Amino acid sequence: MSIEIKAPTFPESVADGTVATWYKQPGEACARDEHIVDIETDKVVLEVVAPADGVLKEILKGEGDTVLSDEVLAIFESGASASEAPAEKADAPAEKSAAPAAASSKETVQIKTPSFPESVADGTVATWYKQPGEACTRDDHIVDIETDKVVLEVVAPADGVIGEILKNEGDTVLSDEVLANFLVGASGSEAAPAQAESTSAAEGDEDGVAGPAARKALSEAGLTASQVKGTGKGGRITKEDVEAAVKSKSAAPASTAAPAKAAPAAKAASAPASTALGAEGRVEKRVPMTRLRATIAKRLVEAQQTAALLTTYNEVNMGPIMELRKKYKDEFAKAHNGTKLGFMSFFVKAATEALKRFPAVNASIDGNDIVYHGYQDIGVAVSTDRGLMVPVLRNTEAMGLADIESSIMDFALRGRDGKLGMDDMQGGTFTITNGGTFGSLLSTPIINPPQTAILGMHKIQERPMAVNGQVVIQPMMYLALSYDHRMIDGKEAVQFLVTVKDLLEDPARLLLEI
Repeated sequence: MSIEIKAPTFPESVADGTVATWYKQPGEACARDEHIVDIETDKVVLEVVAPADGVLKEILKGEGDTVLSDEVLAIFESGASASEAPAEKADAPAEKSAAPAAASSKETVQIKTPSFPESVADGTVATWYKQPGEACTRDDHIVDIETDKVVLEVVAPADGVIGEILKNEGDTVLSDEVLANFLVGASGSEAAPAQAESTSAAEGDEDGVAGPAARKALSEAGLTASQVKGTGKGGRITKEDVEAAVKSKSAAPASTAAPAKAAPAAKAASAPASTALGAEGRVEKRVPMTRLRATIAKRLVEAQQTAALLTTYNEVNMGPIMELRKKYKDEFAKAHNGTKLGFMSFFVKAATEALKRFPAVNASIDGNDIVYHGYQDIGVAVSTDRGLMVPVLRNTEAMGLADIESSIMDFALRGRDGKLGMDDMQGGTFTITNGGTFGSLLSTPIINPPQTAILGMHKIQERPMAVNGQVVIQPMMYLALSYDHRMIDGKEAVQFLVTVKDLLEDPARLLLEI
């Protein structure tokens, strides 16, 4: 059955998006929920996944094309196999796979953790993407090392095979510590332990036999992979298999459920270490907090305990900015190598000008000292799978709108891929966060110490407003400024926020600096 693959539904503040990267080509087989294409917007990168097992039949929007909400990107053939699709691609990888065969020398090299900066004492092995015996190509992503601030990727040094893993997931490692041995030039058949497949199968490794949707369904249902019979390719568990298992479990005869005390013991024995039985036999899953999440939690609690936090609110009419963007966005993109004109650059420029006028909002507290910064380094909060990160735009007073937009898009892409470095996030004199991307109408942001203020943007909502004695529907956004009252008086905070509002409602003021 043919299915249309569409762009996601964009929020009101996002007019359109751009097709960034196709990870599948026509004729390639896809598993249900497999990542197939990225759509870039002004604020975030959205992933589009396969709706079912099947084959990507035809791509209608190529990389670089502009798309609207729910616009058709491609045609997908549900239930088809790659053999039914055009076959010319099948022969292409043959040359690549044959090339390493010429390598005769099989050198063993050590895979080490990256060198941590002075501010980072150690890291934790987060995820191994390759196992002993698995073949790797040069620069293949093989393991993540998580520190207090960022996640560092370690890649394969050459074509070869993972020989032996010395540091397992969850282990603490130091700078340049050996993680694994790597066999350069070897193939999987030469190095893979024969028992690897049978061991993983016996242990019921959910990652190997279930896709993302199925794993999520297993977790929600309180089941393990060993309790569900997979009907997918190679015995793979599908979401439908989990649903069927849940139905059969609920429909079991009463006699089966009678020995209530014996059942929990047997279930607990087969459950993973992170899963426990709570009251009335209900399943609870316990997952260790990642280093990054723990650090974020620690800093947010510290901010609330040590700062005199206060928030002031205002609202801004986004009509002038929206009209300006609509009028010039095409010319802007042509003049700046495809960089799209978004809303965030206007907020960064407005905040920069307001920070110049109210230096206390741009200051920081160091012990009993107040540090006034003669520059504006603005952090922009970026949401990633691993947590909230705040990369910093340096010297925004010297940046143009195009520079700001391209930098923010670069942050979003690298944040999604876990490639933001510590240098990207250190420093910063002020922060802007945009909860409107996810539909937030109003919030109270928490400052990022040692900064003393943070600006919160929100969803653009059409509301009836009184203008010159008449009711007019206008696109409005609530603004929130949280600040440290130890450093900033209420008068300065309110005047700062009103300045940002005035600059946004009359963008010409940004150019004239009035």
